[in-house]
Amino acid sequence: VQLQASGGGLVQSGGSLRLSCAAYGLTLDDHAIGWFRRAPGKEREGVSCISSTDSRTTYADSVKGRFAIFKDNVKNMVYLQMNNLKPEDTAVYYCAQSLSRTVCGDRWYITSFMDFNRWGPGTLVTVSS
Repeated sequence: VQLQASGGGLVQSGGSLRLSCAAYGLTLDDHAIGWFRRAPGKEREGVSCISSTDSRTTYADSVKGRFAIFKDNVKNMVYLQMNNLKPEDTAVYYCAQSLSRTVCGDRWYITSFMDFNRWGPGTLVTVSS
């Protein structure tokens, strides 16, 4: 049972990338899914969250209007489309699944509150200026 994020790479400022989160041995739509990132020298931060109940989405202020989270239940995948990338988006990106919550509430970015306890290896995104 695991998650696997992929799709990272090197891109120029203003470019786009689509990250994928695949699930093995579990169904992603059972609970809320979050994308998080950790930039060099910084703490991990929440990027986006998608609820399993109604696919409602939430975003960090820093990525609103540029990133979009969506899922394909048939393929059991969750994606993060990242447009207009900036150097400050450089980070290792992780997807995580809540073990109990289905809705991304106001505190979606707090991993302990959301019970985001299923993680996979991250994927590195590097945005050059």
